[in-house]
Amino acid sequence: MNVRKALTLLATITLFGALLTACSGKSDTSSDTASDKTELIAWAWDPNFNIKALEVAKDNYEKENPDKIDLKIVENAQDDIVQKLNTALSSGVTKGLPNIVLIEDYRAKSFLEAYPDSFFPLTDVFNANDFASYKIEASSVDGVNYAIPFDSGATGLYIRKDLLEEAGYTLDDVTNITWAQLQTIGQAIFDKTGAKLLSSDLNAGTLIRGMIQSSGKWYTKEDGATPDIAGNEAMKEAFKTIKSLREANLINIHNNWSEMLKAFNTGVVATVPSGNWITPSITAEESQSGKWAVVPWPRQDVATSVNASNLGGASLYVINSDGKEAAAEFLAATFGSNVDFYKEILDQAGALGTYKPVAESGAYDKEVAYFGGQKIYQDFAKWSEEIPAVNYGKNTYAIEDIIVTSLQDYIGGKDLDKVLADAQKQAETQVK
Repeated sequence: MNVRKALTLLATITLFGALLTACSGKSDTSSDTASDKTELIAWAWDPNFNIKALEVAKDNYEKENPDKIDLKIVENAQDDIVQKLNTALSSGVTKGLPNIVLIEDYRAKSFLEAYPDSFFPLTDVFNANDFASYKIEASSVDGVNYAIPFDSGATGLYIRKDLLEEAGYTLDDVTNITWAQLQTIGQAIFDKTGAKLLSSDLNAGTLIRGMIQSSGKWYTKEDGATPDIAGNEAMKEAFKTIKSLREANLINIHNNWSEMLKAFNTGVVATVPSGNWITPSITAEESQSGKWAVVPWPRQDVATSVNASNLGGASLYVINSDGKEAAAEFLAATFGSNVDFYKEILDQAGALGTYKPVAESGAYDKEVAYFGGQKIYQDFAKWSEEIPAVNYGKNTYAIEDIIVTSLQDYIGGKDLDKVLADAQKQAETQVK
């Protein structure tokens, strides 16, 4: 091939390449916009609540910042998240972990204290004073905030108004009462309608947690480390209450989530003492619309107890790895500061956060038809301000395993003081 032909061929190839580039809408010097986005992964559980909230946050953020992040939300069971985090972080490896992870408040400090450098501090990206104090307590260590607080675990007593009225009572009769008073009413409902008072898995400490926090007590003392069982009057009262309800046949025993849902969706029980995150599961049964109401959590017969408590709740953490700044910015702009975002997840999923300015916006003033027009979100927001803050520490579930075994021993006939004393010794030995 002579030089002239070679140059002609080269010119033809160059021209053809230029035409292809023009047709594709790209040039050799421009970069693909998508490649400039920071790829993020988030792990969470519950598609109707937590994941729905993340999806709304993603949509809102991308509208304002279309070229910043590419967020993939992956559903994982809570237990799977715990296992995966422990496995990876204990080996010092963050590869394969998400950038954003939802962690239950009860478990947070076990991760933060065991793996202190694995989570990105968020103190400087949001205003902690804008959130409920008990949420900040659960997600902070030594004054450093490691999470954007999310949902409220504020409790209430969901109750079937029709069954209550059939037994001769009104909502006023179950408002701001004690567990002993509730048992009396529950017995009347059972005798009249056959519906038990509540459903519970007695191999879990859910009821105990809700009962003792209403009295400002926990499994540990204020340091979050020293076991507080034998001398804990709230714990003793909780054991006595649960045994009394069990012996009166007022507790329906369930073993898993689906059995619990079935119990209240089919009328097996008349009440659901729970955190407000249960609302979407109750309203899923459309045939019961108008039959439910929510009243304050029952208090204990303990001097410090109030008609408010917490159950569950989780917050969003950022893994200290590549992409942490983008992840923190995303969370701060949505969960950390956006009233309109919280209004949207309230409308779409009944998700109630702990961001105080939302209450001031009037978002919680809406009447909920399913609950007969009751402004349940306004009520939960009010109750959340009354929840006693406690230090969950890092050993909640380790100590709870001991406590639920002790509860079974007490229900089985063993002396209460001895059961609690033995549990105290076991916790002091096993939990460091």
